[in-house]
Amino acid sequence: MIEPISFDLEALNLPSLIPMSITVIGALTIIIIDLITKNLSKSFYVMVSLLFILLSLGSVIAYNGGERGFFDVMLIDGIATLTQIIILTASALFIPLALSSKRFHEFSFPEFFALFLFMIAGFQFMVASDNLILIFIGLETSSLALYALIAMHNREKSFEAAVKYFTMGALASGFYAFGSLVLYALTGSVELHKIEQVLIARDFEPIWGVFLAVVFMLAALGFKLSMVPFQTWVPDVYEGASAALAGYMSVVPKIAAFVVALRFFDIFVSAEIVWVQNILWVVAVVTMTATNIMALVQESVKRMLAYSSISHAGFAMAAILIGTTEAYSALFFYWVLFTFANLGAFTMLWVSRHKGNEFWGDTGYDHPYEKFSGMVKIMPIGAVLMAMFMFSLAGLPPFSLFWGKLYIMSAAVNSEFYVLAIIMAINSAISVYYYLKLVVYMFLREPTQQDGTIYMKNASTALKSIIGFAGFLTFLAIFFVGPLLEVITNYVKASGF
Repeated sequence: MIEPISFDLEALNLPSLIPMSITVIGALTIIIIDLITKNLSKSFYVMVSLLFILLSLGSVIAYNGGERGFFDVMLIDGIATLTQIIILTASALFIPLALSSKRFHEFSFPEFFALFLFMIAGFQFMVASDNLILIFIGLETSSLALYALIAMHNREKSFEAAVKYFTMGALASGFYAFGSLVLYALTGSVELHKIEQVLIARDFEPIWGVFLAVVFMLAALGFKLSMVPFQTWVPDVYEGASAALAGYMSVVPKIAAFVVALRFFDIFVSAEIVWVQNILWVVAVVTMTATNIMALVQESVKRMLAYSSISHAGFAMAAILIGTTEAYSALFFYWVLFTFANLGAFTMLWVSRHKGNEFWGDTGYDHPYEKFSGMVKIMPIGAVLMAMFMFSLAGLPPFSLFWGKLYIMSAAVNSEFYVLAIIMAINSAISVYYYLKLVVYMFLREPTQQDGTIYMKNASTALKSIIGFAGFLTFLAIFFVGPLLEVITNYVKASGF
């Protein structure tokens, strides 16, 4: 007779699942409400979504249970907590933007908000586990929801963008599955902490198997992080998505993927496996440099921001390469500052979309530089806010991202990555050109004849509030660099890195 399997409910640590459960329940609640009652206002769904996001955020902050949970597949360490706070905060800033416009029909569908909450839950599972299977489930959940969100935008370019993103995403999923399979074949485990123990005990033999696993995992994560040469989808997908969603995509999916990359590559970086460090060094340098050069020649502000976000991801990958507590703290510090500045910049593009025609002149883009000519005379507050976002993204002192770049370069110098620090400094200097180019158009050019196409005055209160809040936090960060970095460092140290 087979004895029944027994387990201790207390040992399962079910509270570790509460933050993800809240967002999943929120998505199901929206679907059920739509089945029962039709034609409810989108304002209702915005408020319901925001409520569940804030409840999930509260449960993350209030959690005080064990580090492991649910058959040890959940990992609620300092990094998982910190990343969930970033994801949920950025999501809480994004979702009210649905109140800002009646021009796009996706916000009138309850499915949009349900998919958005499912996507957040996927990101939460990604960052709160070191189990390759659960990470894969979170990755696919978030990706499938994001494909649909992009396609729901009522433009022809959106369908093209969704198909490109889906095709590349399917390829990346295959790479991830194959890389995980190789690791399981080598170690007999799909949990990263056990994989680390086995690989160290075997002195990373057989080397060819480890190399194959690293290459496939790097390709899979490289797609999500838009690392060169897997970045080709980014400009077209961002161009096809709404400006607000493009800004969200440049921040939240990447921080989730960075946590997975950090947990995976820390196995090799902490063990000082030189060939893995060399691969990461090349990827980080090529990513930040090549995309910086590409951004220089863009005619569209939106595509410029797309390429610049890839370059910023190269900076963050450099922190993973360095692999110290200081570098990991600088990574999250950098990304918190980047979140508000980049989301604010993309939201400004949302404000200034041309209502009469999706194209501007002969450029074929929604947001060419010429469109912002003389913006300070039409929309002075908006021009000042946009300039602040540009100064911050460029890393000009004393604006917020200057400190993020400074701390990453400081971590590189302290770990004797001198060449890497010099390359980061050079790339930061290059980026100043294309960010200040937009500022020149806004402040030193005369307005174009189509000066009625920038609509800050007619923007909704929700939209003005989100932009103002992002600008306020970007400005406020200048004065709280030390305390913010200290809080982040405490979270990182609590994770044992």
